[in-house]
Amino acid sequence: MSKALTLLLLIALCHSADAQQKKRSGNPIVQGWYADPEAAIFGKQYWIYPTFSDRYEKQVFFDAFSSRDLVNWTKHDHILDTAAVKWANRAMWAPAIVEKEGKYYFFFAANDIQNNDAKGGIGVAVADSPAGPYKDYLGKPLIDKFHNGAQPIDQFVFHDKDGQYYIIYGGWQHCNIAKLSTDFKTVDTVFNEITPSGYVEGPFMFIRNGKYYFMWSEGGWGGPDYSVAYAIADSPAGPFKRIGKILQQDTAVATGAGHHSVINVPGTDRWYIVYHRRPLTETAANNRVVCIDEMHFDENGFIIPVKITKEGVKADKLK
Repeated sequence: MSKALTLLLLIALCHSADAQQKKRSGNPIVQGWYADPEAAIFGKQYWIYPTFSDRYEKQVFFDAFSSRDLVNWTKHDHILDTAAVKWANRAMWAPAIVEKEGKYYFFFAANDIQNNDAKGGIGVAVADSPAGPYKDYLGKPLIDKFHNGAQPIDQFVFHDKDGQYYIIYGGWQHCNIAKLSTDFKTVDTVFNEITPSGYVEGPFMFIRNGKYYFMWSEGGWGGPDYSVAYAIADSPAGPFKRIGKILQQDTAVATGAGHHSVINVPGTDRWYIVYHRRPLTETAANNRVVCIDEMHFDENGFIIPVKITKEGVKADKLK
């Protein structure tokens, strides 16, 4: 057999192996150290917006990833960075994103402020495309003070069925909910604390069958016991009573599984949880990767604890 033919056969075999491998997403789903993934669906594409996981001084930009099928992902570099946000200089974290009237609003935390005198907090950027580029929307933080003891980080924007948008956020074991103005330029002056037992950070909310599911992260983000718990209520303001833990480490797969978001495929009852975890080969706090697994409910509407996997999920192309 000629060298040229041998080479062609090897290439064909590699392509065949890639095709086989790509029947599932695998975990992690993208390469690199990333954390705190916000998942969204815009049109016919899935999107993931994570934190770049590194020392705070190097967390000065955001990348994004898009996919048609949850399996093949395209990277979009530096959709926002500190060059576009003059008041931000470090610790850009945990994005949240919503589309409204053809604009994409990207909420983020910056500077890891420790008191009300520090400069930073939760900001907003805007773009005409999910891939950006994003520019600072307000020229200042949207929330730059501590309310009810909640550090202004880890924001999630929730769109209720009556059309109202809420911002749900908070670190330091406190969580607030407040109404957003229709233009996302201001927050209601009333910050209601909805902190459930065990809450640390990373809030997320969704509606299923008329019930409000509130989820959050527990434990220390830099350790192996980081995890996700949840509660269910009849309104976005609760009250929320902790039900139990639904995402945590599996010492045969990975540690530190937490700070997640959730995808519901439109028109279906198929649900996915997107989260970060730490590979078994890693102990450094920032060595985190983004993963995806299926999320299921029992007949009573409770979330069945998620089995974290190395294989990830099968392709699920948006219709």
